[in-house]
Amino acid sequence: MQTMVTLPAAARLRGRNVLSVTDLGSDELGGLLALAQTLKARGREQMTLLRGKTLVMLFEKPSLRTRVSFEAGMTQLGGHAIAATGGDFGIGTRETPEDAARALSRYGDAIVYRTHAHEPLVRFAGAATVPTINALSEAGHPCQAFADLLTIRERFGTLQGLRLAFVGDARNNVAVSLAEAAAMSGMTITFAAPPTHRPTDAFLGKLIKLGAQHGVTARAFTSPIRAVRDVDVVYTDVWTSMGDEQFVERNLAALRPYQVNAELMGAAAKHSLFMHCLPAHRGQEVTDEVIDGPRSVVFEQAENRLHAQKALLLALLTDLRGLTE
Repeated sequence: MQTMVTLPAAARLRGRNVLSVTDLGSDELGGLLALAQTLKARGREQMTLLRGKTLVMLFEKPSLRTRVSFEAGMTQLGGHAIAATGGDFGIGTRETPEDAARALSRYGDAIVYRTHAHEPLVRFAGAATVPTINALSEAGHPCQAFADLLTIRERFGTLQGLRLAFVGDARNNVAVSLAEAAAMSGMTITFAAPPTHRPTDAFLGKLIKLGAQHGVTARAFTSPIRAVRDVDVVYTDVWTSMGDEQFVERNLAALRPYQVNAELMGAAAKHSLFMHCLPAHRGQEVTDEVIDGPRSVVFEQAENRLHAQKALLLALLTDLRGLTE
């Protein structure tokens, strides 16, 4: 069979760890998204590309979309997935990240790890002898970003030259990975956040550097209207991330003016999309009329977790041969 036209870039991922979006080059990211689109076009077709492969999944934090999409994706590719939750292991308490990684590498062909602090994940991946994927840490959520860009690319046909606004807690892990992936793909980024939740100047500079070949700009505004004016995509997330529940009241007070509602969406371009990684706290960061409205693509995003992660698994575990456009 023909090999895919995206083979040269995406195939370079074989055997690597993906702990952040920037572990990929811009062309590798583009190849991964193209591969995901090819897989999506084949629907739920049962394949044998990962026959005999086992994916080990570790979840210290609760997981719905991430766990189910990885397990379903591995099954559809012909492989098998095993999941363990926080009560089943104690990495960092019962044993070191290094010892756990060395042992689990002897059981599976790749490891998905959803955790709190990022540094133990880095230690784990450094000791593992099979590819390790960050399924969410305090530093980022690359798998979500891949699905998000896939969704945008499907709707607009391209990513380069589009404008994205993130509204709310602009320092959270979803915002970080999304902005990095967007900048690498040629998208201009604006943030709407109060000073307490604003991205650092160093991070804004990093985004500009990541998108330098495309002339990308990245700016932060305290005014949500200014941030979303004429943008193509408006994105928000919960105001308090898992593990930060002690800050709920503080965040509610600071972020209430940053709710995405019909008035705010009215400042964006008429063709703009609304995006949210889910789960959503309806009535807080977003109103029902927006998340259930015609511009919302939140469930397309959720579906695309499956396709983006299937592409990632194939790229990390195979040479991508046996697929055609």
